[in-house]
Amino acid sequence: MRSTAFAFVATVCLAGPAVAAEAPAPTTGSTVLMSPVALPIVVGGQLVNYIFVTLRLKLSPSADAPQMRAKEPYFRDALVRAGHRTPFVRPDNYAVLDDDKLKAAVLRDTAALAGPGMVVSVQVVREQAQHTANLPRPTAPPRR
Repeated sequence: MRSTAFAFVATVCLAGPAVAAEAPAPTTGSTVLMSPVALPIVVGGQLVNYIFVTLRLKLSPSADAPQMRAKEPYFRDALVRAGHRTPFVRPDNYAVLDDDKLKAAVLRDTAALAGPGMVVSVQVVREQAQHTANLPRPTAPPRR
């Protein structure tokens, strides 16, 4: 029994560095992962849903990543303001956002806050509706 335990401990100790070496290194790419933001879905002047969205901003090589990450609260604030000004509603589904309008607004607002060309693209990482049932019927047929 003692030799089996010793063999197990020796295996774990010897395999530890190899396992650590195989693990992928954390990505230090030039991106900013934004905290989730709740965006309203307003139809006919009525609030029908909220969509919680998480975005990743891809920065240009010339952008100062730590400085851009420090501006993340300002990016979120601009997104919330844009979402309340003109909600990112899709006419065919009130449980998802119009990603094209959302990305265009984020690129426009980040250019104003951080400088033109500092954010080169926007990726929707996660999008979750508060409600998926008992929503009003969409006004348009589903997009294809």
